[in-house]
Amino acid sequence: MAQLERAKFGSKLGVILATAGSAVGLGNVWRFPYLAGENGGAAFMLLYIACVLVLGMPCMVAEFIVGRRAQANAARAFSTLGGRTPMALVGYVGVLTAMLIIGYYAVVSGWCLEYVFASAAGQFANVTPEQAAGYFADFEMHPFKPVVWMALVFLATHWVIVHGVRDGIERASKLMMPALFVLLLVVVAASCLLPGAGAGVEFLFKPDFSKLTGDVFLAALGQAFFSLSIGMGCMCTYASYFSRQTRLGSSAMQIGVIVILVAVLAGLMIFPAAFSVGIKPDSGPSLIFITLPNVFAKAFGFAPALGYVVAVMFYVLLTLAALTSLISLHEVCTAFVHEELHVTRKRAAAVVTALGVAMGALCSLSLGGWEWLQVLGKPLFEQCDFVTGQVLMPLGGLLICLLVGWHLPHKLVRDEFTNWGTLPGRSLGLFVLCVKYVCPIGIALIFLNQLGVV
Repeated sequence: MAQLERAKFGSKLGVILATAGSAVGLGNVWRFPYLAGENGGAAFMLLYIACVLVLGMPCMVAEFIVGRRAQANAARAFSTLGGRTPMALVGYVGVLTAMLIIGYYAVVSGWCLEYVFASAAGQFANVTPEQAAGYFADFEMHPFKPVVWMALVFLATHWVIVHGVRDGIERASKLMMPALFVLLLVVVAASCLLPGAGAGVEFLFKPDFSKLTGDVFLAALGQAFFSLSIGMGCMCTYASYFSRQTRLGSSAMQIGVIVILVAVLAGLMIFPAAFSVGIKPDSGPSLIFITLPNVFAKAFGFAPALGYVVAVMFYVLLTLAALTSLISLHEVCTAFVHEELHVTRKRAAAVVTALGVAMGALCSLSLGGWEWLQVLGKPLFEQCDFVTGQVLMPLGGLLICLLVGWHLPHKLVRDEFTNWGTLPGRSLGLFVLCVKYVCPIGIALIFLNQLGVV
């Protein structure tokens, strides 16, 4: 029954924007700049781009193949195609990964929503870097406000999910993603025109390869997989809504280009501003929240009213972009509950929303109010980020490649890759080479290097 009722995206544009929106929101606008700042700037960016092109995109196509072929949620898709092998568990790991990411990701989305209202109230007018950093620190440590904003973001996500694939997810992505891109360009221009911005541009584009370590490699791989939503069930779930005419290879290429472009723009938005106002680029997850208020205050000093409008619009669109990513994660879990527990979509969404709010509250309180909420010496928020981004997602990508490259019949892979012979499939051989050898070996070597084995 689930397969007969399965919804489809209505257009190729909807496919691209929905899947790219899974990451282009906070995946690149928030997460990429702070990881690049912590890991050497340009050297990290080059590694990240290489990981996206060489390791990430073949994994994405592999996950597309599993999702469209099985026409089911991530857990059922992998159990159907994996048979009685450990590969059948990959989908369940993906659903678990999505649920863990939801917990801390919604917290960051709530931070964005707080900044919408704070900027609208004029709280960032003429602020110093110290004042901006102090405002964020006070808010992050507050035991109540971040939880409220997080819950509101979840309610907005819930509203989109219950409206389904075409009327909810696709329609929202078509509205939000182009608007975010335009605003990114505006803020990049403002940031790069600041005095002293050249040092930030140099930090992003002049690599210092002495910064490269095993940790940097693993961070770049994790960010590539986070950006492409690999190993968390998103691509598999969304691919189950693809039509038979969707070109998997070209869709993955277009998504990869968009993701890389937005990452570079996010770096150009953050680092010139950070160096201009004297903020260290390795300020961690809070970087975007203590840097941008200074961009708006300084770049538009000649026209404060214009700076006010741009600031409010940017934080509104950053919140909307955060929603596109949260929507895809929510959909992974909702589809799982809906199809495996045989409940209505609305009830499944309600279950996921309730669990997500509870998880988000714990992650938020681990940063302030309930500091005892730690796992292995780190706040629950930070531990969820590390485990999902640098362990579960790369591991999921590795297992996906092993499933598609070594377990599935070659004819099945060829049929999906070429849309049942209607496409020439000239790059099929290269794809198979990547998923059988290049991606598994590359991911495994990075893991072994992290463990000190190689």
